[in-house]
Amino acid sequence: MKRRSMLYGGVAAAAGLAGAGVAWWKIQPHQLAPEQGHAGHDAGADPFWSLSFDTPDGKSLAMSSFRGKPLLVNFWATWCPPCIEELPLLDSFYKTNKAKNWQVLGLAVDQPSAVLKWLQAKPLGFAVGMAGLSGTDLSKSLGNLSGSLPFTVVFDASGQLLHRKTGKVSPEDLAQWVRT
Repeated sequence: MKRRSMLYGGVAAAAGLAGAGVAWWKIQPHQLAPEQGHAGHDAGADPFWSLSFDTPDGKSLAMSSFRGKPLLVNFWATWCPPCIEELPLLDSFYKTNKAKNWQVLGLAVDQPSAVLKWLQAKPLGFAVGMAGLSGTDLSKSLGNLSGSLPFTVVFDASGQLLHRKTGKVSPEDLAQWVRT
């Protein structure tokens, strides 16, 4: 009986370790797979910068067009209250800093119709792309361990990822990011 208990205990421990290992691997930031981009882009380029997104009104928005200037990318959704609360701050940041070459891109993890309706009521000065449900995986590849919204990343002019923030950004975050 004691031997059987030890055997069951060993199997349970092994299963627990395997489960913990899988969970750890799933929440780690991973490199974007090149096939996550759209066809026709340079496969040798950094996968993030080779992506393109549709805008809410159906036009195409290539990430490569944002290279060469600092870029703040915000993952958001119309159904996410903290996302909606921070959008005016991000819009103000964009309007204040675009003359200093700053760019802002909102990637909506949402349905195009909901985003278009929201933007018609509350227009934003910065570009918005439709990341759809795959936006969660994209944000995880950039370090959003929990897959939560809002999630913001900042790239320098060379395309290097400098900052990540899960949750609402603050004016202090934005001020710090502008200085780097």
